Amino acid sequence: MEKEDLIRKAGNFVFALFKEKLSKKLVYHNYKHTFEVVKEARQLAETLQLSDEELEILLLAAWFHDTGYITTYENHEDESIEIATNFLREEKFPEEKITQVNRCIMATKQGQLTHHLLEDILVDADIANIGKDTFFATAELLRVEWEIFLDRTFTDLEWSQYQLDFLLSVSFRTQPAQAKFSKQLSKNIQAQRTHQLDLAKKKKKKEKKNRETMAQPKRGIETMFKSTYDNHISLSAIADNKANMMISLNAIIMSIIITYLGTKSSIIGAEFTRNPVLMIPVGILLATTLASVISAIISAQPEVTSFRLRPDKLTSRRINLLFFGNFTKIPLEDFQAGMHDIMRDKNALYNNMITDIYYLGDVLKSKYRLLRISYTIFMIGIILTVLSFVIAIAQ
Repeated sequence: MEKEDLIRKAGNFVFALFKEKLSKKLVYHNYKHTFEVVKEARQLAETLQLSDEELEILLLAAWFHDTGYITTYENHEDESIEIATNFLREEKFPEEKITQVNRCIMATKQGQLTHHLLEDILVDADIANIGKDTFFATAELLRVEWEIFLDRTFTDLEWSQYQLDFLLSVSFRTQPAQAKFSKQLSKNIQAQRTHQLDLAKKKKKKEKKNRETMAQPKRGIETMFKSTYDNHISLSAIADNKANMMISLNAIIMSIIITYLGTKSSIIGAEFTRNPVLMIPVGILLATTLASVISAIISAQPEVTSFRLRPDKLTSRRINLLFFGNFTKIPLEDFQAGMHDIMRDKNALYNNMITDIYYLGDVLKSKYRLLRISYTIFMIGIILTVLSFVIAIAQ
């Protein structure tokens, strides 16, 4: 009777402790789980016909085995032992029995070896859930706990595989537990296998669908690429026309200046000879037209963006295999192999087109920057020439 009173007192203590200090986020390792472990431990002990003294040690360990969760999640067994020891010492429980209780608690730690029947019973009671039809629902609660307290996240397929591996790796240690739970455990293993296969099939189906979706022509995507290429080509043509215009205009101006300055017998040549100050505006105009035409020529100069290619780098996202500046640097066989890879993978094709557009834009940026410099120099040169000419005439 005294033993039952101590067990009941321990149960009340754990209930109050969990109610006051246990996190509500512990949806698996809570009072309900502890109560179930105590219940299963008692039933297994009765089947094995343990003595009252052994039953007392077992049930006390069952009540306290998860109390360490009030302060820590990992290695909670050490905290559980400390809480159990303090409680039992206050109850004047013999030290040698406290040691036995603590050994049972430590036996519930994953991977721990057991050395006594009481330890085996408590471990079987603690994992009894794997032999029940509620296994899958309660396993999801454990998954939630791990995400919150251990920051361990799983996809559905990863969790299913983990659960299957766990079910296959554990076994009940006592004969009564094997008799009671083995049948349902086998069903759970089979159900987990089926579930895992279903998830794997769904994943493969989804991946196949994604591949097929990428492999199918998309009118919107193709239109976007076509419009972008057309815009880049149009902008490049405009830039080249503007550059040609600046080249022609500046070349004409330079030709006229050089021709007139070289003709000593002409009226203008004689005028420059008599009035050397006029050489200042002419020199400014000649210098600025020269700088302007050089910028325009560089802008119109063909620019080829290319990389040093190696066969093992043909799938790089930075390389556009469709551009002659790249593929002419590799052997024909490697080019053919790379093109076949692109044709098999729509994503690779799009990557090559995107890369091509990027570097076309980079070339356009350089062209328009040089054109802006050319026009700016020409404009400044005209202004300075007119101002210096006016000043020279005024003198």
